[in-house]
Amino acid sequence: MSNPTPLQSFLGGVGLVIPVHFLLTLNGSVFGISGFLHNAVRGRREALTSVAGFLLGGAIIGVVEGIGPETISAELPRIALSGLLVGVGTRLANGCTSGHMICGISRFSPRSIVATATFFATAAVTTHFAHKNTLPPVRLTDWTLGVHGKALLLLQAFPLAISTTLYFLGSPTSFPTENVREQAESPSLLRLLANLTTGFNFAIALRLSNLSDPNRVISFLLLPFDRAFDPSLAYLAIGALPLGIMLYHFGRGKEHPRLGGSWAVPKGGKIDSALVLGAAIFGVGWGLGGICPGPGLVNLGRALASGSGIQQTAAWVGSVALGGLLV
Repeated sequence: MSNPTPLQSFLGGVGLVIPVHFLLTLNGSVFGISGFLHNAVRGRREALTSVAGFLLGGAIIGVVEGIGPETISAELPRIALSGLLVGVGTRLANGCTSGHMICGISRFSPRSIVATATFFATAAVTTHFAHKNTLPPVRLTDWTLGVHGKALLLLQAFPLAISTTLYFLGSPTSFPTENVREQAESPSLLRLLANLTTGFNFAIALRLSNLSDPNRVISFLLLPFDRAFDPSLAYLAIGALPLGIMLYHFGRGKEHPRLGGSWAVPKGGKIDSALVLGAAIFGVGWGLGGICPGPGLVNLGRALASGSGIQQTAAWVGSVALGGLLV
């Protein structure tokens, strides 16, 4: 049974936006987790470092909590299918819940607004048919930080301190624009450190928000018409989106990364069939398994650290990677 967790989810949502903004100002990069995973498979160093940050964060969470990740009651082929659809869909749509919902909506990107509406709609429909009457009724609201909430908040202080230090060490004028191509092909250690720390930070905040629990995600996607509906992820959005909008529109500066490289934030872009189809496919995969790329990576780190749930989480992440290679 699920307890709505407004405080945990709200604070987790706030915590998700901070590393997103740091990666933007430090490296000029969008915090797109599906992109990190797809590019890591192709050997790109910054993406590999971000994925390592997620896995490290998940492993630390596993050690702190002493248990493995939450899993859904489903056979392995269904888990693999969910991951495959998420991989194909996020590759086609060029984004998932982080890149489109948190980053894209914060920029008021029409592409991201359409993608988010599409994958939420298909995820809700899929969840209705795949999970209706499979979960017990929601329980009383838990307004506390939970058993490990304080520890998770404290853990975020370390990557925040490193990101803040990198911000003041860097300067847009320290990295001439003529070296952008070279920096992209061979990123500096400082840029790699920014990827690692922001990935780690996001992983901890994601766990605090409870987005890493697939059963809680499924309970949310069942919508208020179902007795098992859990509104916690709405509180995540309330914590994340207003702050994300404010930081992007008033805190991004002159669009020159402080650690060098190009400002890689997309502008414009058409709303085409690949975007809509990809978002729809991603939504089906998300609705089947209750997991998207960020939680999948965090849960894999937790599983490896705890020795529990490895088969299911590894199968899901591996299927996402395969799906991305197929497109």
